[in-house]
Amino acid sequence: MANNGEVPEDANEHCPGPQSESAGKSDACAGCPNQEICATAPKGPDPDLVAIAERMASVKHKILILSGKGGVGKSTFSAQLSFSLAQSDFQVGLLDIDICGPSIPKMLGLEGQDIHQSNLGWSPVYVSSNLGVMSIGFMLPEPDEAVIWRGPRKNGLIKQFLKDVDWGELDYLVVDAPPGTSDEHISVVQFLKETGIDGAVVVTTPQQVALIDVRKEISFCKKVGIKVLGVVENMSGLKQPISDLKFTRLTESGSETDCTESVLNSIREKAPELLDILTCSEVFDSSGGGARKMCLEMGVPFLGAVPMDPKLCKAAEEGRSCFTDTSCNVSAVALKGIIQKIMLE
Repeated sequence: MANNGEVPEDANEHCPGPQSESAGKSDACAGCPNQEICATAPKGPDPDLVAIAERMASVKHKILILSGKGGVGKSTFSAQLSFSLAQSDFQVGLLDIDICGPSIPKMLGLEGQDIHQSNLGWSPVYVSSNLGVMSIGFMLPEPDEAVIWRGPRKNGLIKQFLKDVDWGELDYLVVDAPPGTSDEHISVVQFLKETGIDGAVVVTTPQQVALIDVRKEISFCKKVGIKVLGVVENMSGLKQPISDLKFTRLTESGSETDCTESVLNSIREKAPELLDILTCSEVFDSSGGGARKMCLEMGVPFLGAVPMDPKLCKAAEEGRSCFTDTSCNVSAVALKGIIQKIMLE
């Protein structure tokens, strides 16, 4: 039987529909293989969707952060987007629906925090007065505890996050999803679509191995009617100052010796102006045109590229905003430009 209110393919010719009050009871239902199921199934809309709509009524903008590929920096982008919006004095909520691999608590500096309940529901864990976070990571008894759940249980928790968390008045709800196009994605779209989703930001890296799966994510968005706000190409080349590099010399035996200090001293003495130059190198193969070309082919906006920045990686590991850390200027400038485009959508 169809579970979305549509007439099942194997239904009788004059099926009244599974949501009809006469479903499973009318003369037209006699002999239908779905008769017993239709007769006993609850009728009408899911009451939880009504509760979700009531919660989401106080949220102005809802943005999904997606990627078809894991390990592309999607959660890092979600965290820094949330930091940036909060620092612009918006009221921000960050919802982590990566049930099996929740990394948002660490990236927001909230490891070890617990969820509290009130008569209004679950209270988010707050980074600051205008940045609240919700994640299954706050519910695990041990940080190394594996979450071994099938789809229905994952879907149930996502529904609970949406209907039971007391977000209050929000300007932005950022939803960090796991990679792929499976249970969590279908659920969050189903639960939120009627409340109005602004769209999805899709994160990728430049190489074809990632883009193959990201194309599927964009296709998913188009099929379920979610606007693609744009694509972010993350880890788009490694950029860092010469002074941050480590230099080694390969010996005849094949071992390496560190010569960083002698190289930097030589630069300081003979060409100090080079210390202000950024070094750039391609980490992933982008000869296929990268995300920009994919966006042209699929008719979606290209929001920009963020270089691989060791300082940004360190900020994420330590749960800090890259926008308040002057050492992250390589990545922060790129991220700011992308976030401004998202806010204009």
